[in-house]
Amino acid sequence: MVLSRLLLRPTIDRHSLCGVFAILLWSTTVALARSLTEQVGSLTAAASAFLTGGAFCLAYLCGSRNRMAQIGGLSRRYLVGCGALFILYMLSLYLAIGRASDRHQAVEVGLINYLWPSLTILLSLFLLDKKARFWLVPGTLVAVLGVFLALAQGASVSWASFSTNVSSNPTAYSLGLVAAISWGLYSNLTRRWGGAGSRGAVALFIPATGIALLVLRMLSQEQGSWHPRTLVEVAFMGGATTLAYLLWDVAMRKGDVVLVAACSYFTPVFS
Repeated sequence: MVLSRLLLRPTIDRHSLCGVFAILLWSTTVALARSLTEQVGSLTAAASAFLTGGAFCLAYLCGSRNRMAQIGGLSRRYLVGCGALFILYMLSLYLAIGRASDRHQAVEVGLINYLWPSLTILLSLFLLDKKARFWLVPGTLVAVLGVFLALAQGASVSWASFSTNVSSNPTAYSLGLVAAISWGLYSNLTRRWGGAGSRGAVALFIPATGIALLVLRMLSQEQGSWHPRTLVEVAFMGGATTLAYLLWDVAMRKGDVVLVAACSYFTPVFS
């Protein structure tokens, strides 16, 4: 499906390329996210990264009055609706990973979360009036199978083990599904509600997410240790994560949503 769209379109517009760069940035941060989680815990790592990125965003907004005026002119439906979906995705994802009982369950939760590219494409048919051909269904199934092979890495993931783990830990798996649905909705509604001509409000969504994650972290009992390496990784995670989400927002509002969402299937492979 991805190859066919690339062949039919000899050049990719710069807005769609922003989405490709976002995918590459996310791929570089996966290993760091794992490293930070092992050092300080999943919620602490996520809160630190988004608070750092949020500080970058707020510094940029405070230095640009025009940017604040543009955000103030956005519709309330976009600011509240897409902002809530953005925060919901992050909270659901990190809580799902944190509640996984072991690495095996973490892999399976990750598989559920990676339904979001498929959901983004399928929801675009209804929310953005995109057209679909017969190849959408087999192409989606093949892409999901590729994600499964990339994430499983030889682990004994089967339907029997999956169903057993779901029944033993339904909260983690439900949160993974909520994450996938919310990001699929966000990726489409940010274009429908935010408009293709605006700049979006991701620079506000990121610090808001950091604050929400910080509140969850304060309510948890995570243990961890900080080192100079940890600080460097947090700084990189904050900068790379912020830039990736800003680029993704541009791609979803102004680029080819279906093409970029299809390219996102390569994220676990690149990771």
